Amino acid sequence: MNIFKIIKDIEQLDSEVYARIDSRRDVFKNMGSFGKKAALSAIPLALASVFNKAYGQSTNGIVDVLNFALKLEYLERNFYTQGLAANGLITEPAARAAIQKIQGHEAAHVTLLIATIQQLNGTPIAEPTFNFGKNFADWNTNYQTFLTLAQAFEDTGVRAYKGQAANVMSNDTVLQAALQIHSVEARHAAHIRRMRGNKGWIEGNHENSTVPAGAQPVYAGENNVMQGSVTDVKTLGGGYTAAIATGAFDEPLTKEQVATIVSLFE
Repeated sequence: MNIFKIIKDIEQLDSEVYARIDSRRDVFKNMGSFGKKAALSAIPLALASVFNKAYGQSTNGIVDVLNFALKLEYLERNFYTQGLAANGLITEPAARAAIQKIQGHEAAHVTLLIATIQQLNGTPIAEPTFNFGKNFADWNTNYQTFLTLAQAFEDTGVRAYKGQAANVMSNDTVLQAALQIHSVEARHAAHIRRMRGNKGWIEGNHENSTVPAGAQPVYAGENNVMQGSVTDVKTLGGGYTAAIATGAFDEPLTKEQVATIVSLFE
């Protein structure tokens, strides 16, 4: 094992590694302090110490984000599982097939997130017990209520993953996995929205006229027309309306906003 090559490789992957721990000189000095008689078995421990010092804090933060995502995936998977099991709720064959596929996707997301958290030496959160009838008593007897909540959950998932992307950017593997899940959640949202007879995208506060009051926090801020350095997208010319300006961009949700939404079902 070439320790110095490993350190050099780390430096190439992360130019700020020495800022996180010691200076380059001190790192090599500390490595050399083991002496020629140091047992080879001590080398992995030394490297682990360096890695923990350099990356321990950021890894903990990433695990927190992954557990945040895992809770959402638990909610979605269980919602579809219970919906499919509800007698007489989803009877149309094409609709049932679509919900079965979406449930399978959510189950795969749960499995991936648990495995990723464990690979980062984190502890996946325990699966919560959700009460979907807490604020929506007919969710498993009224097909339209079921679809309304399905749309709300999928739209929440899209905005929630977007809101946490910056917090996992330090880990390319985790970021890639999060983006892969995010795009699938967006496809779910568009499909469910079409099943309800809605457009496949969100336009302003229009959703608040199509969902119960309890689900309206899902769409908070979606009427935003200010993007990036542009004060108002509608001022760019080209006849942009508020509907186009808001439908062209999805807004992120914060952890706190998502927690408020999930609390409706706990």
